[in-house]
Amino acid sequence: MLRQFGTSEFLFILTAARWTVLLSLIAFAGGTIGGLTVALSRVSDVKPVSLAAGGFIQVFQGTPLLMQLFLVFFGATTLGLDINPWIAAAVALTLNASAFLGEIWRGCIQAVPKGQWEAAGALGLHYPTTMRYIILPQAFKIALPPTVGFLVQLIKATSLAAIIGFTEVTRAGQIINNATFRPFLVFGIVAAIYFILCWPLSHLSMRLERRFAAATTR
Repeated sequence: MLRQFGTSEFLFILTAARWTVLLSLIAFAGGTIGGLTVALSRVSDVKPVSLAAGGFIQVFQGTPLLMQLFLVFFGATTLGLDINPWIAAAVALTLNASAFLGEIWRGCIQAVPKGQWEAAGALGLHYPTTMRYIILPQAFKIALPPTVGFLVQLIKATSLAAIIGFTEVTRAGQIINNATFRPFLVFGIVAAIYFILCWPLSHLSMRLERRFAAATTR
């Protein structure tokens, strides 16, 4: 039996936004650790390490995130592991974020002028010291705009977790729409919530990019 769309239905969708935000933060935090590891591995002089990191990136950038969610969720079940949608979504999004952030940051590390590496070598600094005090601080400034931009994409990507039953904003919208059959209203609200979450970050990313571009032309 269909019911009317009211305050309780709106609050149900709105409350689900906290799970979207939490999943995004967990995936971004895990992706930050994994991405930095992948980026440093990619620029490593140790060939097997660099190739392994490159292979990891190719796999996760070359396959749809939806398939990665399916493989983690149903693959764990096949192996006899009892995994809930929350954990499956967090693991899949973390691995995906690690691959994309790793490639973004690899490019930013390699964008640091060669003269900085040569100056560090002339000072007799070891590789870890060079990376920590010279290269990574400069790469961080370059990486900030695209990293914030990727966070926007990550927030929107959490909507795919609805496919495996994780109740975030999109899944909440599906549940309410099935009960009220008001798709335009329900998914309009869902879209508005995503916009409210993503627009400030998109604006921040553009501002950081303009500021970085202005600083480099001085």
